[in-house]
Amino acid sequence: EVQLVESGGGLVQPGGSLRLSCAASGFTFSNYDMRWVRQAPGKGLDWVSADEADGGSTYYADSMKGRFTISRNNAKNTMFLQMNDLEPDDRAVCCCNASSGPYDYWGQGTQVTVSS
Repeated sequence: EVQLVESGGGLVQPGGSLRLSCAASGFTFSNYDMRWVRQAPGKGLDWVSADEADGGSTYYADSMKGRFTISRNNAKNTMFLQMNDLEPDDRAVCCCNASSGPYDYWGQGTQVTVSS
């Protein structure tokens, strides 16, 4: 019943941009803190960005500050990640996460590839 479905990944050249989307259903989206995480080949999970359920608090990992912008549309149960100035090190599977109290939901991920 609970679903998080990512989309918008793909192949871009270094310096290019992608806009990821996360469509949520099966829970009260507006009550949940939303996050993007990613996993590069051969590495563990890295926290990317968060958009909290408090009405405006956003956070970014240091390597994403100034390049990535997180946002959400509670009316449409959707979260976004605008990624600019992409680098080869940004190659990863990007997943959305929803969290509220004891509840923690995950999507399947979308592939981001940065290559010349």
